Amino acid sequence: MKKFAIVFTILCLILSGKSFSQDQSEQTKTPLKPALLVIDIQNTYLQMVPEREKEVAMYYINGLIELFRKNGYPVIRVYHHDIENGPHPGSPEFEFPASVLIKDDDAKVVKTYGDGFNKTDLDAVVKASGSNTLFLCGLSAVGCVLSTWIGAQNHDYKAFMVKDAIMSHNSDYTNQVEDMFDATTYDMVELIVENSAK
Repeated sequence: MKKFAIVFTILCLILSGKSFSQDQSEQTKTPLKPALLVIDIQNTYLQMVPEREKEVAMYYINGLIELFRKNGYPVIRVYHHDIENGPHPGSPEFEFPASVLIKDDDAKVVKTYGDGFNKTDLDAVVKASGSNTLFLCGLSAVGCVLSTWIGAQNHDYKAFMVKDAIMSHNSDYTNQVEDMFDATTYDMVELIVENSAK
């Protein structure tokens, strides 16, 4: 599958008239400025995730939060609010677990659609932080994380899901999303974040 993606990318570059050196030089003009999106790890939704998948994902999510904070990059919290069915802001079900290493001064966005960019100020929050590259973690891999990843692409951000830091109600589905969308590993995120120009 990856070989097909590489061949397809090469064909697209050839057909578009771009050379590899042009593409690389365009990329080097804009340094990566990462931000972490922590999506919908609210108490009410975490109940739907298999225990082992939740345990692994929460471990990696806290690791990512520490990594971004240590390197001076923003952590942005995204919460889902279903107006009719809840959870409602202010309720314990709406909040992230106390074990998550978020801080009150981390930017916070509340959404009512799957895509965190749809009818919210997430784009403005990301732009205000100076970020152009987004790393997504949280849930659901088959719902709001995936929708927000698509929304990020539509807003011209470089966006990556982080392997083992996303979860869903079905571990097989999570694995398929990670494979299909080439989720990046924690080690790769660490390399990028620690070597990005501030």
